[in-house]
Amino acid sequence: MSDYLTFSYLFGFIVLQRIVELVIAKRNEHWMKRQGAIEIGAIHYRFIVLMHMLFLISFFLEKLLFKHGLSPIWPILLTVFVLTQIFRIWVIQSLGRFWNTKIIVLPNASVIRKGPYRYIKHPNYLVVSLEIIVIPILYNAYFTAVLFTILNFIMLAIRIPREEQALGSVTEYNHAFQDCPRLIPKVVK
Repeated sequence: MSDYLTFSYLFGFIVLQRIVELVIAKRNEHWMKRQGAIEIGAIHYRFIVLMHMLFLISFFLEKLLFKHGLSPIWPILLTVFVLTQIFRIWVIQSLGRFWNTKIIVLPNASVIRKGPYRYIKHPNYLVVSLEIIVIPILYNAYFTAVLFTILNFIMLAIRIPREEQALGSVTEYNHAFQDCPRLIPKVVK
């Protein structure tokens, strides 16, 4: 199988996955808003969407224009990618109807501390951060990996505090997650 064919399959899978996630998020948004939820941070959400679109475009162009092949450590990187996808499903399943790509908070909702949320506050952002590094490096697209890792870091520095503030203002979030790290689980207690 040619390098371009495997790239096409991977890229197509990622785009399809993003579309499915947006459909799930929109369905969950409608349900939550019918329950009385409110959206916070709509302005910065546009920049998140733009960043993710530009990430895909940059990865696509860097791969094709510079004719990057698979990394010599592609089996390891592909394994990490597959594991992040399994982790993503666990995240979405754990939050159920409360999972979203936007910050949508339902006043007085029960705080979910199951699945990966037992170990870290923001497992979805960990998945995205890993993908932004692993996907481009799989095809030696280091420019995309570095640039979007930096942009993602900046975006999360804005988004995470805003999300935590929103959740803490209308739920028992701060109490429920008081001893929980944000992105990296504690190895030893």
